[in-house]
Amino acid sequence: MAKESSIPPQNPEKDRPFRTWEGTEYIMVNQPRGPDGRWIKYKYGAGALATAGVVAAATSGIGGGTAASLDSAAGQALKGKSSSKKSAQKGRHSEAWQRLGWRQLKKTAKRELKCGPHSFGDVQRFFLRHPCVDLDRMAVTVDDGAGNTIIVSVAWVKMPVASEASDLKRLVDRNDTGNVALFGEVRHGSRFTGENYDSRLAKKLVVIAESAPEAGRPSEATLETAVEVAVQFPAP
Repeated sequence: MAKESSIPPQNPEKDRPFRTWEGTEYIMVNQPRGPDGRWIKYKYGAGALATAGVVAAATSGIGGGTAASLDSAAGQALKGKSSSKKSAQKGRHSEAWQRLGWRQLKKTAKRELKCGPHSFGDVQRFFLRHPCVDLDRMAVTVDDGAGNTIIVSVAWVKMPVASEASDLKRLVDRNDTGNVALFGEVRHGSRFTGENYDSRLAKKLVVIAESAPEAGRPSEATLETAVEVAVQFPAP
């Protein structure tokens, strides 16, 4: 008799449970599988955790105050995400946040001609072999309308050719490979840990976005929404 396979059954009707740092079990909906049938690991688990935050608030018996908070601020943000992304794609920063029910408080931007001195880890070594054309970085602080403040940092990296941009995105999307030094933190990883991360490829351009709490306790769904919108902003 053949040995039973250890690969999980591919049943799209069933969701896979996963566990957060708090030990609470949630459900990950429609998690993709690789060619071997095994679950594909998300970069930092940010997308899954954002989904789980909304599901958990509705179904897992979290305190009523938390559920109400998600229904108001984060819930409104999720509903306005589509129109917010469209505004972001047009470069309308304040409008993009307003469509989420948020308010932009502060924005700082800077341009660099070299990426090597403003990166770390394997990503920095990549730039030593494949210098970028230029690097634009921006940090924006927003109020989420629920008493919390979020800082969102975006980097636009322009490479000489599209193939190098594609290689860079594949590298930066992997775990423990370093990153571009994001605006808004003094020491790498001290504020932006990769937990709320997104990236986008547009021909020769790679856009990287991360978010982190500045004040208060914004939900994971809110932090993830922030990067999903910010990564759509065009380069300055």
